[in-house]
Amino acid sequence: MNHAAIVAKLAEIRESAQSAGLADLAAYFAGVEELPSPKVGAKVIAALTWLEGKPECAAFGTQLSKVAMNLKNLR
Repeated sequence: MNHAAIVAKLAEIRESAQSAGLADLAAYFAGVEELPSPKVGAKVIAALTWLEGKPECAAFGTQLSKVAMNLKNLR
C-alpha cells in the first residue's frame, strides 16, 4: 500500500466504524486525509491499542493490522 491507499483505507475504516456505532474508533481517523504521515501512523497504532481486548471489533483490528504492516510506505 502506498500513502494514498493507506489514507483511503483508513477513511473507509472510519466510515465503517461510524456505521457500526463505534464513534470512538471512527474518531481516531477524523481528518486523516489532511494529517502528516507521522500522525497517520500514530493514529493507527493508537486505534490498535484501543481495540485490544475488544473481540467484538476483531474485523477492524484485522484491517488496521494490515494497514500497520504498510506504515513504512507512508511518506
